[in-house]
Amino acid sequence: MADVCFSTQLIDGDGVFNVSGLENFMKEVRLGECGLSYAVVSIMGPQSSGKSTLLNHLFGTNFREMDAFRGRSQTTKGIWLAKAQNIEPCTLDDTAFEKQSALFALAVSDIVLINMWCHDIGREQAANKPLLKTVFQVMMRLFSPRKTTLLFVIRDKSRTPLENLEPILREDIQKIWDAVPKPHAHKETPLSEFFDVQVVALSSYEEKEELFKEQVSDLRDRFQHSIAPGGLAGDRRGVVPASGFSFSSQQFWKVIKDNKDLDLPAHKVMVATVRCEEIGNEKVASFTADEEWQQFEEAVQHDYVPGFGKKISSLLDRCLSEYDMEAIYFDEGVRNSKRQQLESKLLQLVSPAYQSLLGHLRTRTLEGFKESFDKALEKEGFAVAARDCTQAFLEKFDKGSEDAAIQQVNWDTSKVKDKLKRDIEAHVASVRATKLSELCAKYEAQLTKALAEPVEALLDSASEDTWPAIRKLLQRETKAAVLGLESAVSVFELDEATEKELLVKLEKHGRSVVESKTKEEAGRVLIRMKDRFSTLFSRDSDSMPRVWTGKEDIKAITKTARSASMKLLSTMAAIRLEEDGDNIENTLSLALVDAAKPGTTDRSIQSSDPLASSSWETVPEEKTLITPVQCKNLWRQFKAETEYTVTQAIAAQEANKRNNNWLPPPWALAAMAILGFNEFMTLLRNPLYLLVIFVVYLVGKAIWVQSEIGREFQHGFLPAMLSLSTKFVPTVMNILKRLADEGQRPAAGPERQREMELQPKSTRNGSSYSNVTSAGSSSVTTSEIGPEYSSPVPQ
Repeated sequence: MADVCFSTQLIDGDGVFNVSGLENFMKEVRLGECGLSYAVVSIMGPQSSGKSTLLNHLFGTNFREMDAFRGRSQTTKGIWLAKAQNIEPCTLDDTAFEKQSALFALAVSDIVLINMWCHDIGREQAANKPLLKTVFQVMMRLFSPRKTTLLFVIRDKSRTPLENLEPILREDIQKIWDAVPKPHAHKETPLSEFFDVQVVALSSYEEKEELFKEQVSDLRDRFQHSIAPGGLAGDRRGVVPASGFSFSSQQFWKVIKDNKDLDLPAHKVMVATVRCEEIGNEKVASFTADEEWQQFEEAVQHDYVPGFGKKISSLLDRCLSEYDMEAIYFDEGVRNSKRQQLESKLLQLVSPAYQSLLGHLRTRTLEGFKESFDKALEKEGFAVAARDCTQAFLEKFDKGSEDAAIQQVNWDTSKVKDKLKRDIEAHVASVRATKLSELCAKYEAQLTKALAEPVEALLDSASEDTWPAIRKLLQRETKAAVLGLESAVSVFELDEATEKELLVKLEKHGRSVVESKTKEEAGRVLIRMKDRFSTLFSRDSDSMPRVWTGKEDIKAITKTARSASMKLLSTMAAIRLEEDGDNIENTLSLALVDAAKPGTTDRSIQSSDPLASSSWETVPEEKTLITPVQCKNLWRQFKAETEYTVTQAIAAQEANKRNNNWLPPPWALAAMAILGFNEFMTLLRNPLYLLVIFVVYLVGKAIWVQSEIGREFQHGFLPAMLSLSTKFVPTVMNILKRLADEGQRPAAGPERQREMELQPKSTRNGSSYSNVTSAGSSSVTTSEIGPEYSSPVPQ
């Protein structure tokens, strides 16, 4: 694109700063892209001294020029700004007026052109003297650290050589400098400390136009690369970067309008502060709107994103690099400070995403640990698996943290890692507790199974060796269970106290099983006592049902059975897991079995009753299951409920005796012989009666045998009569039928008779024995020695 001149009025004739015009000017000429590669040239001089003409020919501007035919007048009002054409670097020129304008020009300019007439050199009343005095006065208010180039342009040069004019001009300048009031600090400061004075002469534009243009062209060449060392604007100290020119100019004019001194270094810092902050805010907005960043920000809300740290570091580095490029020419201290602020803001934007990423990393690592830990438990011991998996996944978290790390900051991940450690430890502790609980439950179940039924059987047997056997059983099974548990928990590498606690708990469980079973059996002691009594009383030593034939000693049997029941009661009365002796059995034996003799009064029994107490001697309360008073009540109930069985046995024994003596007594037989003597003699005198009696005897004998009358009466008179009443008629009819059959068929040979004799009686008679059970507590059976009575066998 061709280099085009753009101009704008910077400050109008009323002193109003044209902000929008300057901003538009900077965009048009792309001043912001120049950095420090630009120079500002101002021109001062008397009215109508040809300043616009000089600028238009020197820099290619289009400022309005004076019309020579209309006379002298003010053509350019206010301060104007334009870009010089075809001059490197970018050169801005403006015009200035009066004291405020001069101060503004000196503040913003690298080169100040002083336009003066040749004929004013050496004159006391020259038009340029007030101008120079003004320039020198305002210079004292700038506190500028750099030299400003004052280029005196002598217009309408006469024939006097420049070599002669320049010393006179410099002398005039020095006189003006010496006469200007100065602050105390600059009383002796030479002019060269503030200005680089140079002089150039130009011929008259109106009279020698071509020579003028030629001389201007030579002067124009001096403005090429003016910012290079040794150039017209070679001193670059305190130069505001081009992007801050607009703001800097506005602030300059504001301070000047307020009639305040200009501190250029402070102004430079202020401009740098504002401009760098603007650049920083632009970069923050650019970063926030970056599509790639937005994608990462969205992604980390849902899951861990690999390569996060490297990519975000690249985005941050690009953003900061752009800031560095745009702010490179501003004050270094301010630039660095604002860079740190920018970096801090960017990191604040990134921090939530980073923390979310670490959260996902922690969650993912924890889930991976749980899965790997469960698999490792199938192959190796608990402690080894926990240790190896913990170390492996903490290292995995560290690698993930390194991948997520951002180069621009060293964020501490220790808190997240500590949280992960706590989560892992909590999971390990939970699994350990579950596994240990399962192991303990397993061995407790084994111990319960090994103890419950054997203890119940031992308590049911109730002998002197019951509790020693229980203690031995408890010791043996508990030891086996403890050894098994100790071996099983060794893979957990528990501390000694914890392991001991588990083993002690298992031992206590064994005791608890025994105690619980004993309490359970103690609650059924009355039933057990009655069963024990019934078994011993109703069955003999061979466990066969006892038959009360009349020869048994019921009293002795009853005492033996009750003694065994009492022993069962004494066994259940207390828990005896320690080998501490007690007198419970003796006390119960004396008070219950060996009861007081008849005739002892109730009062004397009460006063000497050893069971009139709520506790046993030498037995702690917590070990007592049945108190003495409860034993007494149980025994009373036991006796009442077993008394009927004893009574029935006695009744059965007496009935047996009566049934064995079913013939009439001797006196009855004697009476029958005396009283029946006449009838006996009658039979002897008449043999026919004997035949009839013989036939009746045979028939009666047949009926007796076939009806099994003797067997029926063994069950009692009434059952026998009922049974015979149903069998009598069929038996008689059967006998008559057989007699009729025998009369119709020829006599059988000897072999047939022998076969008939060998047939079972029951087959020949066509009937079988029938047992009838009485409604009482006894039953009658038939044996070879006669009828016997037996006690009912409990089902």
